[in-house]
Amino acid sequence: MLTSSPSLHPQSTFFDLFDSLDHQDPLIALSNELPWSDLEEKLSVYYYEEGRPAKPIRLMCGLLMLK
Repeated sequence: MLTSSPSLHPQSTFFDLFDSLDHQDPLIALSNELPWSDLEEKLSVYYYEEGRPAKPIRLMCGLLMLK
């Protein structure tokens, strides 16, 4: 079962973690340049509607890139 991307549900708390990060960091710059919606569209065919909810595709791709 595919879960929605965090970008579709912005955090609605008082403190937003992203604002406290260094926007000049190479990893943040890379995350802003990647076509996340295209990756989600192409990889979503591998997720099933049944069973345990999966982690968001953006999270899994990001962790794989960090590895």
